[in-house]
Amino acid sequence: MANVIDFRPGNYRYIEGVFQYSAGVAAEPGYAIERARFARPLPLAEGFAAVEAHLATIGRPMTAFCACEMRSPAPFTEEGFVAFNREYVTTLERWGIIVEGRNPVARTNVCPEYDKPATPALYAFSYTVPADTERGSFIIAGGGEAREGAATYRESIVRLGDTSTGGLREKMRTVMATMEARLAALGYAWPDATSTQAYTVHDIGSLVGDEIASKGAAAAGLEWHFSRPPVVDIEYEMDVRGTAREIVL
Repeated sequence: MANVIDFRPGNYRYIEGVFQYSAGVAAEPGYAIERARFARPLPLAEGFAAVEAHLATIGRPMTAFCACEMRSPAPFTEEGFVAFNREYVTTLERWGIIVEGRNPVARTNVCPEYDKPATPALYAFSYTVPADTERGSFIIAGGGEAREGAATYRESIVRLGDTSTGGLREKMRTVMATMEARLAALGYAWPDATSTQAYTVHDIGSLVGDEIASKGAAAAGLEWHFSRPPVVDIEYEMDVRGTAREIVL
């Protein structure tokens, strides 16, 4: 069963995940999650500086930072992904977000097939703000068809190397189940989503109806990013949002 933890300095709760990210976040009562997307992805150092400036402008502490979306030039090897993540979390440590090794920040990191960034870049970020609303808000982190708990990604990938229609169908079902479990852990379901995203370079068009829309997961449409998941051999990823407001910087 998912372990949901309150991160009081940020006014949100999160599903405990791994050291590089949590599995999802939800605003606590009296607060809401806003999302800001950059008009163009910014190199990480520049992007993080922009986050600091934006939160300072609206009078929110850095601990309000609760989710981010990254774009990388190409999928990492497992070793390369670990090294990248260790560098990334140093910023969260500097901002006072990581406490006793626990990382509350949800994340999606994918690799565009076209218009690739030269280096890892920040595409969007989310944060909590005070709000007088009864409608909750949340961010579910990106998840691919690698089952959690295995020693390596290759050992956990569903239908490894199989991008046939049958292989993609099973991968999609696995990821949908992951998204549903994370939503439920935070007290939400598909009708609460304001945005559903899929990330893959494979043709999922014939499968969207049965595997996504029929489940009520695309009431606001499905946003398909022609991108690869961040680790070699993972072929399909999704994330889900239920935000109070979204802006472009």
